[in-house]
Amino acid sequence: MQTPGPNHDAATLALMALAWCLEDSRRAERLLGLTGLTTNDLRARIDRPEVQAAILGFLEAHEPDLVACAEAIGSTPAALVAARAELEQ
Repeated sequence: MQTPGPNHDAATLALMALAWCLEDSRRAERLLGLTGLTTNDLRARIDRPEVQAAILGFLEAHEPDLVACAEAIGSTPAALVAARAELEQ
């Protein structure tokens, strides 16, 4: 299995991805709507692997966002997918 990233572990990639998602209000609303997470969930449970995996799964489900996020945070789409898989174990 590919490692999540050369300089970041899976949790760090998920947090970086969340920050990227929240930069755009429409994307943030879509994240909450499609994952079923609430802003309170994010505040209270962001350290939980299942919440982090849900964020990465949200990106994985929409390839243009996955690619754009990976580019913006200095990662690769494959690393984000691998991070999601790792967090789901």
